Amino acid sequence: MWVSVIFNLGVLGFFKYYNFFVDSFVQAFQNIGYELSFNTLQIILPVGISFYTFQTMSYTLDIYKNKLQPTQDFIAFAAFVAFFPQLVAGPIERASNLLPQILNRRKFSYGQASEGIRLILWGLVKKIVIADALAPTVNDIFANYQTYPSGILILGAIFFALQIYGDFSGYTDIARGVAKLLGFELMLNFDFPYFSRSVAEFWRKWHISLSTWFRDYLYIPLGGSRVSKWKGVRNVFIVFLVSGFWHGANWTFLMWGGIHALLFMPSFVWGYNRLHTGPLLRDDQWLPDLKTVTQIIFTFILVTLAWIFFRAENFTVAFDYLASIFQAHVESNTFLNPYDNQPLFKEYIIIGIFLVIEYLLSTGKLTMIQEQSNLGILVDAILIVILLVNLPVSKGLSFIYFQF
Repeated sequence: MWVSVIFNLGVLGFFKYYNFFVDSFVQAFQNIGYELSFNTLQIILPVGISFYTFQTMSYTLDIYKNKLQPTQDFIAFAAFVAFFPQLVAGPIERASNLLPQILNRRKFSYGQASEGIRLILWGLVKKIVIADALAPTVNDIFANYQTYPSGILILGAIFFALQIYGDFSGYTDIARGVAKLLGFELMLNFDFPYFSRSVAEFWRKWHISLSTWFRDYLYIPLGGSRVSKWKGVRNVFIVFLVSGFWHGANWTFLMWGGIHALLFMPSFVWGYNRLHTGPLLRDDQWLPDLKTVTQIIFTFILVTLAWIFFRAENFTVAFDYLASIFQAHVESNTFLNPYDNQPLFKEYIIIGIFLVIEYLLSTGKLTMIQEQSNLGILVDAILIVILLVNLPVSKGLSFIYFQF
């Protein structure tokens, strides 16, 4: 087991973190007056290495813990490791879920295929209509943040929060949809996280395959919450810091993980981190109450501010960006017309439609509407039209999480 873990983490560490550790080591000695000379390597990061490394490690660890029997079919194991829909950006599958599906005979299911096509369609809308459309604005704002007023910087942070969600969850939807067409069911990786009422709930709904991986293979082995309160706090910080570091070899990712640990800590210390585990609405509700809306908005603000560290190239940019938000003057027309007679009305309309659909999906109301009024095909047709209208202006940008 240890040979497997050390080998997997060694390969991941070499390709992803070697240059980071060398540069950090040299910089640390420069700070105290010593000049060191180490050569870094021009390494091309293998696409998806963070995902399939953790996937194969979970196979070994589950066998070691007697949660899984090793397969005797090498082709099935290879298919599990290199299952192409989710190979390069997840979700991080468990062998206990995917291997039996590979080993068992599958039959075509019209219902499953229909769900798969809808997932692919919605994933493309998230990626092309939301993420790719917002990317130029986000890139411009973060590249020129020193020249913009506070309102545009706020706009850039919000747009990035929507961009990274549309990009990553869009990929996941496409991967799950393609898998359904082949008769496979992949795990849910996003559960409408921006409608969370707390940071703890956000992490139960964002990148679920990674957060549950760290829960099962790091947090619980460290003792989880069954230890003293201070050791529990230590375990939480370790998990969040490792989660941040998993995303990339940069101190900003560690800071991003540390910020979320601090945001999560009050609910953990006072024991209400499992408070919001139920649905957002009752069956007879269509809109949340004022308290719930306030909680959702406050959580989104905290998460969005943390995203600045995720997006920034270094600490200087991140802290300057934050300082500019809170120090600069917010002009009254900033949001409506941020770019000198180039208002973003189209983006606002698309985002509004997107959030309404996401809200109806998260509450189950859209499914109810479709079943009661037979509007399923109409909704699909509208999404296809929106997608086709935006295809000519899409730049074909790569998925953000390909770099991880």
